[in-house]
Amino acid sequence: MEQPTTHRGQVPQPQHEMDAGAQYQSITHAADHSEHPMEPARRSSSVRSHRSSTTREGDAELDPVNLPYRTLEPTANMAEYQVETKTGKIDGPNETGRQYKLVTFTENDPENPKNWSKAYKWWCTMVVAVTCFVVAFCSSVITADIASVAEEFHVSEEAALVSITVFVVGFGIGPMFFAPLSEIYGRQVIYGSTLLLALVFIIPCAVAKNFATLIVCRTLDGIAFSAPMTLVGGTLADMWRTEERGVPMAAFSAAPFIGPAIGPLIGGYIADTCNWRWLYWIQLIFTFVVWILITFTVPETYAPTILARRARKLRKETGDMDNVTEQDLDLRPLGERLSIFLIRPFQLLFQELIVFLISIYMSVLYGLLYMFFIAYPIVFQKGKGFSAGTTGLMFIPLAVGVVLAALCAPIVNNHYLKVAQKYNGNPPAEVRLIPMMLSCWFIPIGLFIFAWTSYKDLIWVGPCLAGLPVGFGFIFLYNAANNYLVDSYQHQAASALAAKTCIRSFWGAATVLFTEQMYARLGDQWASSLLAFISLACCAIPFAFWVYGARIRAHSKFAFSDADNEPSGSDNEKMKPVGSRHADPEDLRRAQSYVSNP
Repeated sequence: MEQPTTHRGQVPQPQHEMDAGAQYQSITHAADHSEHPMEPARRSSSVRSHRSSTTREGDAELDPVNLPYRTLEPTANMAEYQVETKTGKIDGPNETGRQYKLVTFTENDPENPKNWSKAYKWWCTMVVAVTCFVVAFCSSVITADIASVAEEFHVSEEAALVSITVFVVGFGIGPMFFAPLSEIYGRQVIYGSTLLLALVFIIPCAVAKNFATLIVCRTLDGIAFSAPMTLVGGTLADMWRTEERGVPMAAFSAAPFIGPAIGPLIGGYIADTCNWRWLYWIQLIFTFVVWILITFTVPETYAPTILARRARKLRKETGDMDNVTEQDLDLRPLGERLSIFLIRPFQLLFQELIVFLISIYMSVLYGLLYMFFIAYPIVFQKGKGFSAGTTGLMFIPLAVGVVLAALCAPIVNNHYLKVAQKYNGNPPAEVRLIPMMLSCWFIPIGLFIFAWTSYKDLIWVGPCLAGLPVGFGFIFLYNAANNYLVDSYQHQAASALAAKTCIRSFWGAATVLFTEQMYARLGDQWASSLLAFISLACCAIPFAFWVYGARIRAHSKFAFSDADNEPSGSDNEKMKPVGSRHADPEDLRRAQSYVSNP
């Protein structure tokens, strides 16, 4: 039997459900029949190696960043997670004389997150979006009163800024571990445990008696807080069908950028009226609220975890040990499965020009965002004599720009769909660059305005409103860059995004430490102009990929090739894809706008 195809541009037609499992060739392996469902896999890895040679590059999966491509073997049958069947099972591998049955969702399965009511899916979407907002808020709120921390612990302000740096470094370290763990154990347990850990380590920060305690606990908080930021994009992809996803992804995409803008605003007024320790108590309050919400109102959304639990329940209730999932059949040691998460992102970063340059571009932008947290107090507090609270108000245009960009998401998505139709639903990845090429100019424009209206004797309106185009440009650039990486690397997309997140976080953390010195030596105007010139130079990156991107991908061993998307020779596929309730000749699976990993 043929492997079920879910290629872009093709919509599988109904047939007998059990055909789905025929991805595997029948094999015969002399061994005693075991009552443990995973025993054959444990007994001999050579058994797994005899499965069908069909590779993942031949699958056109539903969600490149939403299936366990990195934790399962290359021959794993991803159809298990992409189809709904009447019986809730499809044929699995025939190993050691046993015919395994892979557990799937049933038709209109209420446990399938994509079948939840829109109202409940919107509730879960807003909970995870608010969680990301709180995480981003915690990263920047303490910038409102760094001076008091330096004074109390008798350290320089540059040293006090390390409390921001180590937090952002944690954003780069955490995803390397939490992303694979979520693909093995599910999203719910990672959300709940990491937010609880973050909650606990905020308390020592608030009551710290020495600077070392503050730094150590902020580091642990940054690592723990990175988990929600890592998982939220996948959570939304778990729930929303691809044709529904544009608006929810846009709503979420604004949260990680509004948080850093609102942090100095709220923190400024707290710093004006309370002790700096209240900047941590407010983090504790916000984190406790989102921990309660996400732990007790958002259930597990990751299909492999839900189906693994269902398979265990079936084995227990029926005694049929052949009811399994692909995760059950892959019992490689955890360390072996995790190793690819730690190695592959750096392979992509240093061997793939696209990943490297996009990561550099995103790092520059991320660094600019955190530089603002230092530059605004320099310009408005030291330069114009504003209070911390009033300085926080200057971030409002930045947040407004972010919201406006998010509101434009449906326009971007509709444009992509129209362009996709011209390519029969299979456009080149470079189509994702169009929003980048249009929006990249907003960043240098905003920075130049900020630079040359920041004189002490000029009105505050100029540098304040400069945040509007900067915030507007950030959203478009980030989401377009993420989508370009996803479309370029497909099954390697999660690793490509992890590479970008890692280098971006380390650069953002570093910029905090030298921004004040840069402004002191160059002056407010030329320091901001330097940032503008750097962002202007980076504008060449999307245009270069528009011209040379396809040729670069053609010579890449990791990039997704359009040739992998061609039908494998048989159309007897036979199941209803989980992610698409309605057949669409243009194949909306390609329309993954705003698949974001902030």
